[in-house]
Amino acid sequence: MTLIHMNIFMAFTMSLTGFLMYRSHLMSALLCLEGMILSLFILVTLTVLNLHLTLAKMMPIILLVFAACEAAIGLALLVKISNTYGTDYVQNLNLLQC
Repeated sequence: MTLIHMNIFMAFTMSLTGFLMYRSHLMSALLCLEGMILSLFILVTLTVLNLHLTLAKMMPIILLVFAACEAAIGLALLVKISNTYGTDYVQNLNLLQC
């Protein structure tokens, strides 16, 4: 495992740890998810470039499309929750209310 791959794996692990530990605010959870997606994108891009896979050249672009959709939905949800509840605390959300 090269140093670049190890750094990207550590970035993914740190983002995953941050996502699992700091779930009180929705904004911090979204930032950790974006860090995970970014490290996965770099890892997939490096893997495709190093292995010279012609059929998998679209994988980084597909991953970026999913990341953009995830970011848009997350920000829309953050705006809606902060307008409705006045804060982005995850503990204040009650899923049983309509």
